[in-house]
Amino acid sequence: MKIAMIGSGAAGSVFAAYLRRGGAELSLVDRYRAHMDLCRERGLLFVTPEGEELLTGFHTAASARDLEVQDVVILMVKATQTESLIEDLRGCVGEETVVVSLQNGLGNDELLSRYFAPECILYGFGTIGTELPEPGKCVSKPESGVIMRFGAVKKSPLSERIGRALERCFLDGSCETVFEEDIRPFVWKKAISNSGYNTLSALLRLKVGDFLAAEAGVSLIQAVWAEGCAVCRAVTGVDLWPDLQEELPRLKSGFATYYPSMAQDVLIHQRQTEVMLLNGAISRYGAACGIPTPVNDALTQMILCIQANYDKQYRAQ
Repeated sequence: MKIAMIGSGAAGSVFAAYLRRGGAELSLVDRYRAHMDLCRERGLLFVTPEGEELLTGFHTAASARDLEVQDVVILMVKATQTESLIEDLRGCVGEETVVVSLQNGLGNDELLSRYFAPECILYGFGTIGTELPEPGKCVSKPESGVIMRFGAVKKSPLSERIGRALERCFLDGSCETVFEEDIRPFVWKKAISNSGYNTLSALLRLKVGDFLAAEAGVSLIQAVWAEGCAVCRAVTGVDLWPDLQEELPRLKSGFATYYPSMAQDVLIHQRQTEVMLLNGAISRYGAACGIPTPVNDALTQMILCIQANYDKQYRAQ
């Protein structure tokens, strides 16, 4: 199976490593030239809790325009960049190609459905901590249990065949994966959870474990989640509140010493975040359903204000 990973930073490289280990023919696409050159010429050093493994045989490119038609095209760029890349994908997406979003946030399925047939789209996510400490090296910090889930936007023979094949490839690469009958509740749960710990970590300038060690931090994340769960019930009919309560122990242990992606965007890299696909999306769906989301509204506006003014942030002299 020929798979292209569009966006081969930390998460994209880790996902690609599992698939390569599972036997897929992988094309990595990224503008990080040093990383692409090393992956092509030497291989990708894949670090997991079990040890290190050098995976070889990758094709690489700086743009999806340089690829031939693929069986699967996986999007791992930031979701805010997807629409700007659609034209680049035209040459590698054929009639039998399935486009897969494993990106953060809500609404990725709706965006892709504007440009590709719904029966040719899968979407989902991974729950894997990832790092790219240097070119040619990626680190996977998986949670226990299922760490990859995806499903079809619209079921079809093609989506079923490719979905099962992709599931098998991840499993053969030792990535516990499920091709779900209905992925929506899982995507909502991940997005609501992210909207709590990811955004609050960025705003509070604290690692997840540090802010959740404070009673005020727990109260804040619960307020974010309560609004998200109310909106999810209106959209999907599923009550995720009990599931979200089970997230707290997991976050306190598994993410205790971790700055999640939005915190890295704001505190380290000073780049655009995915807040509009997380808290902003909860606010947007809430408005459409007539459900107030004042906490998520406020957090969204705070992040937008920060990322519009990185050059004016206070810095100790």
